[in-house]
Amino acid sequence: MIRKVNEIKISYKGLIPAPFWYKIKSSKDASELLFKHWNKNTIELQESFKVILLNNSNKVKGIYELSLGGITGTLVDVRILFAVILKSVSVGIILAHNHPSQNLKPSEADIMLTKKIQKAAGFFDVKVLDHLIIVPNGEYYSFADNGDL
Repeated sequence: MIRKVNEIKISYKGLIPAPFWYKIKSSKDASELLFKHWNKNTIELQESFKVILLNNSNKVKGIYELSLGGITGTLVDVRILFAVILKSVSVGIILAHNHPSQNLKPSEADIMLTKKIQKAAGFFDVKVLDHLIIVPNGEYYSFADNGDL
């Protein structure tokens, strides 16, 4: 008797040639890129969580929106996050979420999630370069710049 199992296929197809990828050199670069790609119609309304996927030269492979939540929070499934990171063969990431309240201070939940993701990233040799909190006026808080990473 032959047992059948599901077949899993993994693929990655870049649309933009590598020499034209945007290089992240600072938290300001990352925040400007994220703010440019954030939905301005919802940034004041609901939280969302995104990740910038980077190659070994800190060039952006893409931005992935992991979750879209409510007024005061959004759910982040770390398993899905790492499925995206591993499928895109990224070696560095920058985490980001918005605070519709305009409060730049990270919550205890923000800090705990960042630590959890950092710990998991260590098992895969993925560098968590920063976690940014973006507010509707374009200002940001950088975990790395403030020594929280």
